[in-house]
Amino acid sequence: MLVSIIIPVYNHAKELEACVESILEQSIYSNVLKNIRIETEIIIVNDGSTDTIADCRLQIADLLQRKGFSIQWIDQQNRGAAAARNRGFDACNGDLLFFCDADIRLEPDCLEKMWEALEQHPDAAFSYSQFLFSHKKFSSFPFDLATLRQLNYIHTSSLLRRGAFPRFDESLKKFQDWDLFLTIAERGGRGVFIPEVLYTIATGGTMSQWVPSFAYHAPFKYLPWWKKTIERYQAAKNIIIRKHNI
Repeated sequence: MLVSIIIPVYNHAKELEACVESILEQSIYSNVLKNIRIETEIIIVNDGSTDTIADCRLQIADLLQRKGFSIQWIDQQNRGAAAARNRGFDACNGDLLFFCDADIRLEPDCLEKMWEALEQHPDAAFSYSQFLFSHKKFSSFPFDLATLRQLNYIHTSSLLRRGAFPRFDESLKKFQDWDLFLTIAERGGRGVFIPEVLYTIATGGTMSQWVPSFAYHAPFKYLPWWKKTIERYQAAKNIIIRKHNI
């Protein structure tokens, strides 16, 4: 059984090393799971970074070599996270896919618990969990299409069966995760929820624009420090609403 771990990275050199270290510490490598040998391949797609990613690349290569792992590194011009993830998918060979943003740190049992959830539910297309954004817990819910059509509650970093993956819509700038799981669900796929925090997302990444829920309502949404963020949020949400006839 091969799990492809695909990491898109753009200007997250420092966070990337910690992300890879958390992958190497996964319990899935040491545990014997139903007599099935679990192997992983790590594919990093550098989406045109302009930071110290070259130095980071050397450090990661050295770390992986010392741990006995290999890595596939892909460089491309900046095209966005969706395109980077799709590029990684095109290069991977795994039966299962795990898209792991560079600013994520996995709990040691993350992949093992997600794998076990799929083993226990062979009809499921993916498994997903709760997570932390810095110190804030983002709760999720058991899979339900009606709820998913109203609320984006499944993060990109879920474990997917290869055959259920429809590719990311590269035209979208936001809500790529919501669009992905809506598309899977509309094709008959469903997810398995793990009610545990299995990873943490560092601040400063794609979720750094988070604002509290009350800020989306009057009069708070008109405050200058939230107004533009909320307008962009609503515009992106309207694209998903139209695409999926919500």
